[in-house]
Amino acid sequence: MVKKFLALMSITTLAASITACGGSGQTASSSTTPTVSTAPIATADTNKPKPEFKALLQYARFDPNAEVVAKFLNEKTGYKVTYDMLPVENPDDKLNLLMANKEKYSFMLLSGPQYSRLSSSGALEPIDELVNKYGTNMKNVISQNSWNGAKLNGKIYGIPQTGSGTIVNTALIVRQDWMDELGLKAPTTRDELYNVMKMIKEKKNVMALSGGKSPLVPEIMPTFGLTLVQSTATTGWQDVNGKLVNVVENPNMKKYLEFMKKLYSEKLIDQEWSLNQANKVIENFTSGKAAMISNGYFNAPTVQNALLKNTPNAKIASLPYLKGDDGKVQVMGSAGISYYVGIPKWAENKEEIIKYLDLKLDKDIHKEATIGKEGVHHKVENGNYFPILPIFNDQYNNASSFLTGVDEKNYPIYWQARVRKDPILTDAFNKNQEAAKGNIVVDPLSFAPPLEAIGKYNLKLQKLMEDTFLKYITGAEQLENYDKFLAQWKTDGGDEMTKAVNEWYAANKK
Repeated sequence: MVKKFLALMSITTLAASITACGGSGQTASSSTTPTVSTAPIATADTNKPKPEFKALLQYARFDPNAEVVAKFLNEKTGYKVTYDMLPVENPDDKLNLLMANKEKYSFMLLSGPQYSRLSSSGALEPIDELVNKYGTNMKNVISQNSWNGAKLNGKIYGIPQTGSGTIVNTALIVRQDWMDELGLKAPTTRDELYNVMKMIKEKKNVMALSGGKSPLVPEIMPTFGLTLVQSTATTGWQDVNGKLVNVVENPNMKKYLEFMKKLYSEKLIDQEWSLNQANKVIENFTSGKAAMISNGYFNAPTVQNALLKNTPNAKIASLPYLKGDDGKVQVMGSAGISYYVGIPKWAENKEEIIKYLDLKLDKDIHKEATIGKEGVHHKVENGNYFPILPIFNDQYNNASSFLTGVDEKNYPIYWQARVRKDPILTDAFNKNQEAAKGNIVVDPLSFAPPLEAIGKYNLKLQKLMEDTFLKYITGAEQLENYDKFLAQWKTDGGDEMTKAVNEWYAANKK
């Protein structure tokens, strides 16, 4: 009964008791931002006994303690680390329970909302002084921009972990064999796209574009000057005269919805748009029911192989990113902080924990933990890293789960070995990046810390937006009611989010 009761407790109610738990780390009064250091790089002292650590990771479908990377890190650093994972279902409830029980974790890989919640409740140790004293490597390889994104109320409670750098995930792909058959050229504007879609529907009697669930098509929205990233929590903020404005308040959003409604009413796009899951969208394309979909480069092998199995002579091409009404191309890129590595307030050996996490960012250790040994797991050709298969997949497929911060200059280069595991994947990734080159736009909140107002309201408002926009597109609700939606968006938390993001932006914009 006690555990059941604790699972239902808010983590905030534990703040008083947690704050009283000290530790061997710095005092909670520290507010010093880590600064770049030129001190000697720390190395493992094999003569001194090292403490053993227990780490908590996000859910994945493998046993972390059996992984080659885990064993390599234990051997190379001299620290023995064992790993637990959060469950796939209700991970936040489980995390709350673990924190309520003050489980003896040394460090934890946390999502943005988890990091915000635990730090505000007093469950995490401020690490500013520890990093300044022991974090030589991490101060040198993690940018100030990222450290700023980990700062909450003037203090840093976790190591910010970015990822592959700024990349473009999706593009509109099309049945190129149909385009050739009909003598159609690749569209470069929204109007040209519309004309191509009409011709395909008329001549091939298929839906021109399939999609699902989300009303937002990332290749069409920028033609209206709307830049918005879709991920776990959709975010779309734009700098308008020095202030951040959410795209739902952009007058062009109504124009985008009018265009999508027109496509729907003319049956140029999937009539099951509001119901389709991602697998159904892919199925529509690979079975010949749709001519186009917005596709992530990571899905390219699945899509191409399924299509060729059904239609061996089919061809796929990526359409160019479209020009907007101003004649310019804008492509949304994904960037920013993926996770935060936090240390519980009650953890023992905090100095040693930071030393270990810093040692993982030693250049040689970090590189081998990421892509293995040269000549064994990867090879280098013209400065580019390529995996050696199948051993790379067998031993390093899950390596990214062990990251606790990255070398922000070199890791994106190492990471590209992962998209070179399959020639179809490599081709799709490279085409997206090359086509978007020079036109990539990044959300101004990409490196913002997990702001409390965003965590509180964003998912609820995202659902409101998606549900309402789908009704506008399908005609279930009149677009004339947009102002009513906008008023509800503001009242239900939009105004609070806007206030919070602008306070952060005013203090941090360059």
